Amino acid sequence: MDPVLLSRIQFAVTIAFHFLFVPLTLGLVILVAIMETLYRRTGKELYYKMAEFWGKIFLINFLLGVVTGITMEFQIGTNWSVYSHFMGDIFGAPLAIEAMVAFFLESTFIGIWVFGRHRFPKLRTLSMWMVALGTTLSSLWIITANGFMQHPVGYELLPDKVILKDFWALVFNPYAWRILIHTLGASYVVGGFFVMGVSAYHLLRRPKDEVFNTSFRFGLILALIAATLQPVTGHISATAAVVDQPAKAAAMDSIWQSGPDQPYYLFVVPKMDNTGNLIEWGRIPYLGSLLYTDSLRGYVPGLDSIAPEDRPPVWMVTWSFRIMVWLGFLFLGATWYAFYLVRKKKLLDKPWLLKFFLYAIPLPYVATLLGWVVTEVGRQPWIVYGLMRTADAVSPLPPGQILFTLIGLVVFYGTLIVADIILIARTARKGYEGMEDTPATVEKVPAALLMGHR
Repeated sequence: MDPVLLSRIQFAVTIAFHFLFVPLTLGLVILVAIMETLYRRTGKELYYKMAEFWGKIFLINFLLGVVTGITMEFQIGTNWSVYSHFMGDIFGAPLAIEAMVAFFLESTFIGIWVFGRHRFPKLRTLSMWMVALGTTLSSLWIITANGFMQHPVGYELLPDKVILKDFWALVFNPYAWRILIHTLGASYVVGGFFVMGVSAYHLLRRPKDEVFNTSFRFGLILALIAATLQPVTGHISATAAVVDQPAKAAAMDSIWQSGPDQPYYLFVVPKMDNTGNLIEWGRIPYLGSLLYTDSLRGYVPGLDSIAPEDRPPVWMVTWSFRIMVWLGFLFLGATWYAFYLVRKKKLLDKPWLLKFFLYAIPLPYVATLLGWVVTEVGRQPWIVYGLMRTADAVSPLPPGQILFTLIGLVVFYGTLIVADIILIARTARKGYEGMEDTPATVEKVPAALLMGHR
């Protein structure tokens, strides 16, 4: 058993499980904050029910996501101690800021939102916006650390480690900001499709339900905006990768021959031995150059310019990228079609489309995870691009120990995922029935009850 491979699998499993919670947290919190704002401004019970219902689902997902994130950071020290020593001076600052600022911000205000329902009703709207700010800042600092791994900046290389010389260069690393914007957009698609899917489930049973009709529209607008912008932000990232990570850029569409006037193939099947393509079909002249350089005659470096030992697993990067793109265009078409039907007031006349959104809930998760496969696997064989190889970063651990902890993590995370799905599914199916009265009604009970005296 190869300890490098086992450690990579273990970290991939850990981060993949954790990231199943992250995009819904980022996408749903924005909608709940908007709902809270509308309730505070209008006093309509409709918005109160929406905020409470979707806020409960957000809370379940947020809490379980926190649990999965804690163990992820420990692995940097246990399985990747050489990397930890090499990168500690760079990695420490953004992760410390993420914990002390972003995490405490979101944790504090989520507590006010949950427990201040009756005591601090006017703070609930502010609290949810602070949670939204905290989750976004958390993503910023984590991706800032990851951005250095993709495109190192502001550092000095010593014989055994790198040290941070320019903190602001690290913060404003353009590669990190491109990843952040694209990740947030993907998360908004996840949140929008989740809200549309759950709302569609209820609309198929009660088409006139005002809460879920309005919720569907909220999710649709968020997903529509994000899905429309994702091809733009993705294209910007791809053109930048040609310069910053040419091996990754070439692997995304399995481009093997360097040169200008690069064609694009609608369907490619890379060879498993990383030496070329088995199938190339649907050749469109010049489109490859246009997509990667914004010029029909642009020069695109192919994998033939990359040493074999420096190439990523091309088949995995290509298939992940292609499927992600196909799904992205599916989201784009579905949201614009749904928007057209909503404008024409014909959405409820298309039950098949409501069923599509219900069954499509997992698809944005798949697309988001595939995007991260492209980002991380496409960087291989480097763990810090151009500075440290993945094979040189692992801890000197016996393979048996790594395998044992890997099995334990799979069981642990699998249990959490099952619990998350069950809790969210039960809450989603139940709807808003049996929900507490609005604070305006509750305020009529004796003050002693509001102070907790029973």
